[in-house]
Amino acid sequence: MVDEPLLARLHFGREDAERDVTEGLLLRGGFLSNAAYRGALSGRKMLIIGRKGSGKSAICMRLMSDAGHAGGKVLVTPDEAAGEEIRRFELQGLPGDSAKALIWRYVFAVHAARYLVDHAKGAHDGGHRTDSVKALGRFLKQNGEAPGGGGRLVERLAQGARGLQTSLSLEAFGVKASVDLAQSPSEGARAARQLEIVELGVAQAFADLGCDGVVHPPLLLMVDQLEQVWSAEPDSNSMVIGLLLAAKHAASLYGRSLRFLLFLRADIYDSLSFGEGDKFHGDELRIAWTEQALRDLALARAQASVGEELTEEQLWKELFPQTVGGEEITGHLFGRCLPRPRDAIQFLNLCQEKAWLDHERDRITEADVTQAGRQFSEWKLKDLTSEYLVAHPFLRNLFPLFQNTGYVVTRAALTRRFEAAAETLHHDFPAYANALTLPGVIDVLFGAGFLGVRRGNDVVYAGEDRLPVQPHETEFQVHPCFRAALGATTAFDLRRYEPQYVDARVSSGNFGSGAAGSSSLNRDDRLLMQLARSCHSILAQVGRAVGLTRDIRDEITVQISRLLDEVNGIPPGAASSVGVDVDDYLLTTAHYLTGLAAQLRASGLEESTGIGEVAGRVEEEERRLRRSAGGSYGSSGSSNGP
Repeated sequence: MVDEPLLARLHFGREDAERDVTEGLLLRGGFLSNAAYRGALSGRKMLIIGRKGSGKSAICMRLMSDAGHAGGKVLVTPDEAAGEEIRRFELQGLPGDSAKALIWRYVFAVHAARYLVDHAKGAHDGGHRTDSVKALGRFLKQNGEAPGGGGRLVERLAQGARGLQTSLSLEAFGVKASVDLAQSPSEGARAARQLEIVELGVAQAFADLGCDGVVHPPLLLMVDQLEQVWSAEPDSNSMVIGLLLAAKHAASLYGRSLRFLLFLRADIYDSLSFGEGDKFHGDELRIAWTEQALRDLALARAQASVGEELTEEQLWKELFPQTVGGEEITGHLFGRCLPRPRDAIQFLNLCQEKAWLDHERDRITEADVTQAGRQFSEWKLKDLTSEYLVAHPFLRNLFPLFQNTGYVVTRAALTRRFEAAAETLHHDFPAYANALTLPGVIDVLFGAGFLGVRRGNDVVYAGEDRLPVQPHETEFQVHPCFRAALGATTAFDLRRYEPQYVDARVSSGNFGSGAAGSSSLNRDDRLLMQLARSCHSILAQVGRAVGLTRDIRDEITVQISRLLDEVNGIPPGAASSVGVDVDDYLLTTAHYLTGLAAQLRASGLEESTGIGEVAGRVEEEERRLRRSAGGSYGSSGSSNGP
């Protein structure tokens, strides 16, 4: 409704491209043209590689739309039945990869032939009477592949597989299989020869019609959703390798007449190992999203949903709170998403729902974002398990290693935790025992984006850097996306300083008689001043430890600052009147500092970070406080009396 608040109409779209197209947002300005899309549209790249939710299918849907590729287009999305047909396809005399390449080549040839027969009727006057086109029509009819005949992919695959394993009807091309192919030395050789005849017939029809990508755009053949039929088994890997080999072969054979785009999930592609893998690097294009790109996408989708000119300032300063927890709003939002559109869309929509649907507000508050963030974090932890369930079924069992602790974890600390859990993990997942080592677990967690590794002064996550974790790297961080769900909301598992004196008289300034008007410092005041100086000394040392991750420096600073704030909250001359036993206070504080120093030394952080110097300064100040509180004031080294 027009009179609804702007926030009520705000929507960032659906997280799956198929529904986004159906509801129109993806095609109404909610699509952001990025490097991957431009590479796919230009034909420079054949392999579009990205994580789940990174926008592969959105690119595919955009290309399939009227606003995308201008020429003919075919989309192949195998379902489980079709995948099973390909996985089971074998030919005597050929290795698995080569056999599966043949069945994929057959699929490509049939799709191209069906397109050409239809295309010749509509786009080429009299083209359908060309001998090569008529031959394709007869071939398709004789083999049950006639254009317009429909049929599920699995049925066509089954039929093609039977034909390749026995004999296709090739009379349309002047070949009698029973005679001309009888001398083939093996089943695989016979199938390859049959397929070559079909492919040459398709190539001839392209040439005769002049469909060379100059007169009109080439036919675009895309394969998407392959992860739906992948199972991390050898025959599944052969299915994908066969697809790559078939596309490379067909692209060379058909030239500019036919273009291929294969959309592959990064973890599937990176798990493949085959001899010709190095030949595909020039065809690869990996989808990468920066925070700025996600911001641009969010604004484009917001504008598409609202139906009016929504400015960036309106979105991030009026509809959303400007800051959350002191952090700028876009940094807070996109820093807590894995760098992919699906995560951003889900988080942003959840913020809108918390504000409008739950509370009927006309703008999103900081509390809405915080509440949405907790729910989003729980979603993403579950989603990560699902995303890697096939490749790493043990992933969920690794999360307890990071629960209810600091999100900064060292290799030494992780070693202790993993050793305690290793026996159970090996028992529950015996088939993955070789991967369930500390280096193996770190590699899996880094590759999944769960852990980042500290490099210099930065923390790097998978996708930002292709370099895997190196043996000498010792400091890691749980991604902000998962921290709330794990209860790992502070950088370091430091014991929190709890104020000892929260008496109402201190907090309200209601100090007893005799407190006001005192101008001289007594012993209690000097001890409290000593405690404040100790806090400042520790904070200064923390500031000099530039090798420490900022999050750890901040966490130590927070705890010491809490202590300093409490000390500064006790006015001069008021300690005794509000019931503060200063000697006991200093000894209790010294005890806290002893524990803090021990935690810092046991952290496993490298000495080069400056953690040792910080721990040493904490211990030094702790000893000074104990001496001060242990006897007369002069025992601290001061010559001044009480």
